[in-house]
Amino acid sequence: MTLKGSGSDVTSSYITAAAADPNGISVAASVGNNAALVIGGALASGGSVTFDSPRNITILSAGNDSGISFNAVGTDETGSAVSESITGANADTATGAQIFTTITSITAVGNPAGDVSAGSGVSCCGVISLSRCRLRGIYVVNGTGAATAPPIRFREGSITGNIRMQFATVAGASTNSYPDVPDDGLLFTGGAFVTFTAVTDLTAMTSFFS
Repeated sequence: MTLKGSGSDVTSSYITAAAADPNGISVAASVGNNAALVIGGALASGGSVTFDSPRNITILSAGNDSGISFNAVGTDETGSAVSESITGANADTATGAQIFTTITSITAVGNPAGDVSAGSGVSCCGVISLSRCRLRGIYVVNGTGAATAPPIRFREGSITGNIRMQFATVAGASTNSYPDVPDDGLLFTGGAFVTFTAVTDLTAMTSFFS
């Protein structure tokens, strides 16, 4: 969500990320050979899921699904259509790498050995701006494991772009940090993105940019 103050060229972008929900996309159920999971978990609405922040997904298999895969379809942090093939796990959780904003379907490619559920992961990103901007400051509500978590990474142009700034949050859930970015701010010529771990790094962040 982006807000712009009256009489100022400084805009704010708000990012929030809830804890992972291992069956928030699809609750545990039997899935047929080459059949789709039912998108009906707590995060679903109308047969699809829109995450609070773009993030990866997880698939939990009750049986040995290491010989098959699951194809997830949705959109990424820019709104572009994406898909990911995730190899199943053996009575365990398979963790995807693709970042999704929405999930519209997950389909088994093969015959699952037992019940399957799908949920949200903890690898998250936020979009500060899709276009050229200067980062002026941030306000961070720290997460539960901030002292040992990887730093928040501010990236140029995409969620895999060059890291322009890193910020290590401090210990203490729900405490806050409000560092300034010096001089005229940090320039991102191709858009500004941030990658982080949900809840561990932060629970919310407001970025100020122009």
